Amino acid sequence: MFRGIFDAIIDTKGRTSLPARLREELVESFGDERFFITNTKPVWLPDGTHASGLTLHPYNNWLEIEQQIASGAAEGLTSAELDAVQRWILAPAVECTADKLGRFLVPPHLRKTAELERDVLFIGLSTKTEIWSQAQWSKVRLQDVQNFPVNSSTLTKLRL
Repeated sequence: MFRGIFDAIIDTKGRTSLPARLREELVESFGDERFFITNTKPVWLPDGTHASGLTLHPYNNWLEIEQQIASGAAEGLTSAELDAVQRWILAPAVECTADKLGRFLVPPHLRKTAELERDVLFIGLSTKTEIWSQAQWSKVRLQDVQNFPVNSSTLTKLRL
């Protein structure tokens, strides 16, 4: 499982390095060094704008997501919502493999949407990893504090 927050840099050619611990986890937990990257779900902010990052999905997990959507598992979505998911998440997805040094190219269309320029963070979230610019991550964290379920019996059951 992916855990932790890791600082990284994107170079002028659009390459970044997948942190070593996350690379190891791809193979150990998911059995494949390949992965897909695509846009995150938009995080809506109080000022009416949204923050965007990228999500890294292990190869087989991504294929399952595509299959679920193709087989109708998204039945609770309206036609317009399904179109938006397909355009925002599925269409821009790119298959990647890191080189021996852990480097991989973040395609320009994804860098632009996520506003990734230099300093980035890799955020391990169990079965996926998010990639955020420092600026976008700060906005998302503020929104997370507002959205945090402070009086939740579910959190108590989870011992959080």
